[in-house]
This record gives sequence, structure tokens and C-alpha cells, in this order.
Amino acid sequence: MFQTIAVLVIVVIAVLLVMAATKPDTFRIQRATTVNAPPEEVFALINDFHRWGTWSPWEKKDPAMKRTFGGPPNGKGAIYEWEGNRDVGKGSMEITDVTAPSKVTIKLDFVKPITGHNTAEFTLNPHGETTDVTWTMSGPTPFISKLMQVFVDVDRMVGKDFEAGLANLKTAAEKQG
Repeated sequence: MFQTIAVLVIVVIAVLLVMAATKPDTFRIQRATTVNAPPEEVFALINDFHRWGTWSPWEKKDPAMKRTFGGPPNGKGAIYEWEGNRDVGKGSMEITDVTAPSKVTIKLDFVKPITGHNTAEFTLNPHGETTDVTWTMSGPTPFISKLMQVFVDVDRMVGKDFEAGLANLKTAAEKQG
């Protein structure tokens, strides 16, 4: 009986490892919305980490989160570090590239709960009186993340936060106008 259970456990573990190994080596999560504001107003909210508190979904998950800002007040070189509860973890962001008012690229480094090094990008495309905003995050998928993806749909999980953030960004930008 013990041998049968041991073999079954080994087979289940092997199947899980094989399933994880078949996951892609990189990931990409993307969401978009249309904002009734010019790109300059939306861009100002994204390009300045001090203003992320008005729209970032993670700011609301831990109001007691510790925040540190570095580098210039906004734009390329601006740095934002955070440390919070288990919902927000610990990490840092640095704006690495800016094309005003159409694109902001951010180097995103997570320390807790899982180490990760990703790139986030916001692209803004004007259409008359509105702006299409696309938020993308991409990066490598280490094996531990592949194993997690066997059980969790990361696109759906993080995508919900992106959707909430974009809705907050839309509200904040439209209030400015």
C-alpha cells in the first residue's frame, strides 16, 4: 500500500514538473482602455510616480505601504521603491525611457513575495478628444513561475489589477479635464 502511494505521488510530481516545463519562457500581460482626456493629461499621471497614488491599484491594497522616491521628480531616471503587506510585496520601479506624451517604459523589479525582473510599458495613442491607453508587462518566466502557472492563471490575476488601475487612471485623468 505504501509503495503504491509513493509511486502515485512521484507520478503526480513528475506530471506537474512536465506541465511546468511546457510553459513559455516569457510572459506578456496587456490591458487597454480609452480615456476621455488628451494624452498629455494621462501621460502626466503615469510619468510621475508621486501621482501613482491617485490611480495605482496596489496603492489601495496597502495604504500603510512604505514608499521611497529617488532620482528626478518625474521622467527618465525617476525611481519608486515600495514595501508593504503580502498583497503588494516589496520592489522598485525606474522609468527607463520616455517619449512624451505617448510612451513610458519602466524597469520593474520585485523582491517579495517572488523575485522578478520585468518591463512595464504604457502607450498612449490620441484619437480626437480621447486617448487609447495600453498597459503591458512582460518578462522572463523562471521555472518556479512556470510551476505556479500550472495552478494559477497569472494573466487573469494580474490583468484584474491592470483593469482596476486603468479604470482609476481614466477617472483621475477625466477629473483633471
